[in-house]
Amino acid sequence: MTVEIALWDDLLQGEELAYLGTEPAREAERGALPTDLPDALRERLEQRGIDSLYSHQAEAWEAAARGEHVVVTTGTASGKSLAFNLPVLAALAEEPKQRALYLYPTKALAQDQIRSLDELKVKRVKPAIYDGDTESERRWQIRKWANLILTNPDMLHIGVLPHHDRWGDVLSNLRYVVVDEAHVYRGVFGSHVGNVLRRLRRLARVYGANPQFLLASATIGNPGELARSLTGLDFTIIGDDGAPKAERTVALWNPPLLDEELGRRGSALAEASKLMADLVERGLRTLVFAKSRRAAELIHKFTAERLGDASALSPYRGGYTPAQRREIEQRLFAGELLGVSATNALELGIDVGMLDCVISVGFPGTVASLRQQWGRAGRRGHGLAVLVASEDALDQYFMREPETLLNRRVEAAILDHENPRVLDGHIAAAAFEAPLDEADAEILGSEAVRRAAEHPELKKTQAGYVWAGRDYPAGRFGLRSTSRDVFTIVEAQAGSVLGTLERERAYSTVHEGAIYLHLGESYRVLALDLTARSALVEPFTGDYYTQTKKETMTSIEETLRTEHRLGLELAFGRVSVTEQVIAYQKKSIRDQSTIELVGLDLPQTTFETEAVWYVPEADQLVGLDEMPQLLGTLHAAEHAMIAILPLWAMCDRWDIGGLSTNLHYQTGRPTVFVYDGHSGGVGITERGFQAFEGWVEDTAKMLEGCPCESGCPSCVQSPKCGNLNEPLDKAGALELLSRMLAA
Repeated sequence: MTVEIALWDDLLQGEELAYLGTEPAREAERGALPTDLPDALRERLEQRGIDSLYSHQAEAWEAAARGEHVVVTTGTASGKSLAFNLPVLAALAEEPKQRALYLYPTKALAQDQIRSLDELKVKRVKPAIYDGDTESERRWQIRKWANLILTNPDMLHIGVLPHHDRWGDVLSNLRYVVVDEAHVYRGVFGSHVGNVLRRLRRLARVYGANPQFLLASATIGNPGELARSLTGLDFTIIGDDGAPKAERTVALWNPPLLDEELGRRGSALAEASKLMADLVERGLRTLVFAKSRRAAELIHKFTAERLGDASALSPYRGGYTPAQRREIEQRLFAGELLGVSATNALELGIDVGMLDCVISVGFPGTVASLRQQWGRAGRRGHGLAVLVASEDALDQYFMREPETLLNRRVEAAILDHENPRVLDGHIAAAAFEAPLDEADAEILGSEAVRRAAEHPELKKTQAGYVWAGRDYPAGRFGLRSTSRDVFTIVEAQAGSVLGTLERERAYSTVHEGAIYLHLGESYRVLALDLTARSALVEPFTGDYYTQTKKETMTSIEETLRTEHRLGLELAFGRVSVTEQVIAYQKKSIRDQSTIELVGLDLPQTTFETEAVWYVPEADQLVGLDEMPQLLGTLHAAEHAMIAILPLWAMCDRWDIGGLSTNLHYQTGRPTVFVYDGHSGGVGITERGFQAFEGWVEDTAKMLEGCPCESGCPSCVQSPKCGNLNEPLDKAGALELLSRMLAA
């Protein structure tokens, strides 16, 4: 079926339409199937109607045949899976004793891939999933007979590498390691995974193997750098997309303005449900991406109310059972469902078939993520991709400056596997797995070997450094945090564990009385036990949220780089951040008014991290240098820059913190700090240092176009802000940033 633009043309009108454009179609670039494909594999492909390859798939085959490590970074639905499957399936079909390991960030993606492999049914290829859901009695069988094992980095870290003696046959015959959705491995998670993959390479070498790595990623700004950071290896980059692309209509939709003075707009969820209902009513398969579980459920509810019939609709989010999610995926794939509202759980490469329209509710944080979502639109022909703006500053900036979004390069994915808070646990895990010596610097890195000599739980022997503890160190930490000192969050009624938080975040997030959000659901904290490291919570349906007041001090520990940029002194280095949560406010969801201020008595927390900081010159502060305007100017500039930094480094705003002061005790002058919110740092602010001019320019543009009052929180408020009563002078911040750019 070819979808004609007339089916939605009349919907895309009115004052809400901030932009309407078209992305042209692209013809496929094809080549013949490789002549050296095994006959059994060629036969299976041709039976499934695959008699040629896209150009990037052919390039990947040729690079893999030369023994090169390959990263394929092409668009959504471009056939990346076939690009890495072909070399692997060919090798296993020819020599079934060889093994391949596939790594996915989620269990759902592994399930999706094994369905495709089972349908292909290549002789002598025996795929199996090995993860936390795999029954104990099947695990030894999989280790024995499966030659293509699908798992995730968490299981590799804690279930495979520490028990490598059980995996000797797999490791000694390991031919390929496939890492799919590689762009997900950034920040803290990516820094951990970079160490897990190095430990895998090291153990493979111990068992006499040297596996070839094949990576697949959404389009990102630094695929080669990311691949090397993850593995320590050099890669051939396959980035020229040869897949066909249907014509796509792109619309930016801004909810109607309700209060011009405050800049308050209508509900993005209501606008998205209205669009979804209209599209579904016309028989168009539509997928709506929301930022939270609650938003996905509400959009589903609003759409069903508009249509009066929910039979062709479904929400999709985490919290459903695997069976429920599979059923929704299959119904969407089969065309039984016309409208699904989902969290970004469907953003990754799960195949849900031919979709006509995609609506993204709120900018998802990165251009790469938005393109990944929009890439699902138009599988049956001409597609429609819509961004419905929230009141968030970035969303409104893009509504005013659509070309800034649509012409923007995708971001760079940043990680730092040598972050000592991350690295030290993996050094111990590696020493447990095999004695660690100077020769391991080639794979683990020289910093790992250096820190091994200082590790208090490693013992030097003739064979190298070995683990001297009684437990196994990989079991002490997970891959999602830099801190081992964590609080467990427990739902009071069911006794179930919702998750964990590092100590330095727990005090500001799960203090007694806090409203805690977990995957879009709200909970009220009943008690925070500092001794047991636990927070007891209950479901919350009230109409307020909480916001902490913190006292923060930043100390410069080591300046690593200083440059004169934009007319001022810009620095990057290591800092220590000391925070104390002293109170929290209950604030109305309806109008953000303060209901109550409640004092807290909690300990200080201190962590070391990386930061970028700048010291404005006197001439840049002329007219802004009287208190309280000076502090308000610096404070607003800090918050606005935090809001924009995710556009330069793929991260969440919660990954960044900041401090602004009219007089810092070390610089002796007004200073603005922006720091990585994770202990040790993961390279986020280093990226900000590198891209400082562009970062400041984007921030100024965002502030310049906002029609709201001087201190409005939509532009300059930040999720990390704990200084509730300090001024936020947006006009002053814009003037300061403009003078910096003029310099």
